[in-house]
Amino acid sequence: MNVVKFNPFFPARGLGNIIDDVFNRSISELVGSDFALNVPSVNISETAESFILEFAAPGLDKKDFNISIENNQLTVSAEKRAEKDEKEEGKWTRKEFNYSGFRRSFTLTDDVMADKIEAAYDKGILMLTLPKKEEARVKPALSIEIK
Repeated sequence: MNVVKFNPFFPARGLGNIIDDVFNRSISELVGSDFALNVPSVNISETAESFILEFAAPGLDKKDFNISIENNQLTVSAEKRAEKDEKEEGKWTRKEFNYSGFRRSFTLTDDVMADKIEAAYDKGILMLTLPKKEEARVKPALSIEIK
C-alpha cells in the first residue's frame, strides 16, 4: 500500500495566485496596452519553397522591430515607447512612461538561406519569409513509365 499526500487547499492556492496576478500588476500594465503583457503569437508554416513566420503584433510601426541573425539564431524583437503628459499650468500633474517589448528567437536549420530572408509588416502582422536552399525544396513527384 502506498501513502499519498493530499493537500485539500491546493486548488485554493492556484486561485490565490490568479488573484495576486490580477491585483498586483502595476498601473502602467493595467492602463497600458495588452502588448506590454504578452509576447506576440507566431504562426509558422512551410511551403515547398520556404518557411513563413507570421507575428501578430498590432499597434507597432516598422521602425519598432529589430530582426537579426547570429550563430544560426533568428531573433525578432520590438520595443514600443509611449509617453503620456498631463500638465496643469506649468507644473507636472502626472507624467507616465511606458516601455514595452518582446524578443523571440528561432534556431535556423541548414535548409534556410539566411542571406535571402525577407520581412514585411502590414496591418499588424509581421511576415518573415525564409527561403529554402535548392536541395531542401520539395521536388515534384516523378512518374516512371514501364517499358
